[in-house]
Amino acid sequence: MHPSIYLKKGIAVAVIAYIVLTVIGLAKFAIIAVIIASWLVTFNILNPSQPFVSAVLGFFKQVTDPLLRPVQRYVPSLGGIDISPLVVLIGLEALRIGLSQYVFGPMIASGL
Repeated sequence: MHPSIYLKKGIAVAVIAYIVLTVIGLAKFAIIAVIIASWLVTFNILNPSQPFVSAVLGFFKQVTDPLLRPVQRYVPSLGGIDISPLVVLIGLEALRIGLSQYVFGPMIASGL
């Protein structure tokens, strides 16, 4: 095969890796934003009855619920504290490291 074919495949894998890892990073950001927003609402710093605040909270809730809801079924709350966001954050970071080290890294290094 011509060497340029390997270069094109390597670039394609690098682009796919970048997109996947960016989506994981955005999911982590959204979960952290939900955690901080829930604290701000709890301590009456944010008023969820304001339209803008309600829209932002609703957006982040819709983005993070598909990730958090399955974990909330299995992880009990500890005295009213929901630790499912922490479990999901740890899982996302483990996924990011695993994909980087064991999937995308070797593929890019070998030129696939």
